[in-house]
Amino acid sequence: MKIACVGLPGSGKSTVGRQLARRLGLPFVDSDQVIEQRIGCSIREFFEREGEASFRDLEQLVIDELTQGGACVLSTGGGSVLRPVNREHLRGRAQVVYLHSAPEEVFRRLRHDQNRPLLQVADPLARLRDLYIARDPLYRETAQFVIETGRPSVSTLVNMILMQLELAGVVSAP
Repeated sequence: MKIACVGLPGSGKSTVGRQLARRLGLPFVDSDQVIEQRIGCSIREFFEREGEASFRDLEQLVIDELTQGGACVLSTGGGSVLRPVNREHLRGRAQVVYLHSAPEEVFRRLRHDQNRPLLQVADPLARLRDLYIARDPLYRETAQFVIETGRPSVSTLVNMILMQLELAGVVSAP
C-alpha cells in the first residue's frame, strides 16, 4: 500500500504524512528530503543555482522512483503535480490524499518560514493565492481523497484520512 499526500507548500503534507505513516506502521518518505539528499544542498539553493526546470526534472525522476517502490506514506513537494507524468504516476500507483488548505491558512502557518523558495517574494500571500488558483485543479485531478485541513489538530486530520481510507476499503479498521 502506498499513500501519497499532495497540497500547497505548508498544507501539512510532511507533518500529517509522518503521523499517518506511524499510525499505519508504514515507512514515511518525503520526496523533498530525498531530492535534497541526492543534490547535497537545500532545494532553495538548487532552485537559485539551477532554476525551476532543472528542479522539476529531478523531482519527476524521484516521484517516478518513489511511486514504484515499496509500501509507504509519501509526502510530495507542493509543485509535484505540475507535470502530467507526475500526476499519472501518483494517481496510478498510490492512494492520493489532497490536504486542501486555503492560501490564507497556509500564509498564517508559513509567514515566518524562510526555506520556501516560491514564497521568497514581496507579497507571499498573493503568491500563495496564485499557486492555489493554478494548482488546486491539479491536486483535485490527482487525488482520490480531499481532506479540508482548516484548523484541526494533526491527530484529527490523520483520523479523518484513516476514516476515508477505511470507507474506501483501502485500509481495514484497527
